Amino acid sequence: MEVLRLTSCMAENADAFCRGVAAYLGDRLGIATELVEHVSWAERERLFDEGAVDVAWLCGLPYAWKADDGDCDVEILAAPVMAAARYGGRAVYFSDVVVRSDSRFRRFEDLRGSIWAYNERRSHSGAGVVRAHLAALGEGGRFFGVVVESGAHQRSIERIVSGEVDASAIDSTVLELEIARRPELDRLLRVIEVLGPSPMPPWVVHRRLPANLRDAVREALLRMQEDASGREALACGRAARFVRASDRDYDAVRQTARLADAVPL
Repeated sequence: MEVLRLTSCMAENADAFCRGVAAYLGDRLGIATELVEHVSWAERERLFDEGAVDVAWLCGLPYAWKADDGDCDVEILAAPVMAAARYGGRAVYFSDVVVRSDSRFRRFEDLRGSIWAYNERRSHSGAGVVRAHLAALGEGGRFFGVVVESGAHQRSIERIVSGEVDASAIDSTVLELEIARRPELDRLLRVIEVLGPSPMPPWVVHRRLPANLRDAVREALLRMQEDASGREALACGRAARFVRASDRDYDAVRQTARLADAVPL
């Protein structure tokens, strides 16, 4: 092959991390790499499904849908482990329910009748987990007063800061990267509930890639923390390392989706 093409369907603030991973893989494997990033996440996912992109970082829910569809040739490579202590050295993340620091809300139950933002309907962290949490609370009908789709976790954060919406569930890794980039957010926002943990979104590969190359990419990811350039790339995403992951690790996502089906957003 001439070029190994990668893409990310995660938040935009993780793109620098993905660029670092792409560059590292190119150096480690001695092949040309390209990160497909200047198109919408929906287009990135379509390109992966069609085999025009070889490696993708996907939300756990779309991964599960693809894996359960016999027509999709997807295979897990690995999952990142975040460096912060809250993750306990595991390939997990959380959905942090965020409000403005000066808001009256103190716990999730206080949000009844509030203006709620979610990033997009296919998101496990921003939509599925919340609907499953409402199901666990016995909330089968409308809980929030107004619900708006922002299009991205970062846009949800902006709407909370501006006062347009009251709250949103934000992928904890996205929130931490955004606070690192904009430290003032740490005093403007407050977390009132933590949902999860959930299995970390996997890096996956299209099976059209030869098996020996798929194995080489996986091995390179799993050994990134062993050299300086790999550690530098990992640090861009506040990650410590990659670990092996399997399809069964995402059974929790499937279970959450089944619970979520009972509750409208």
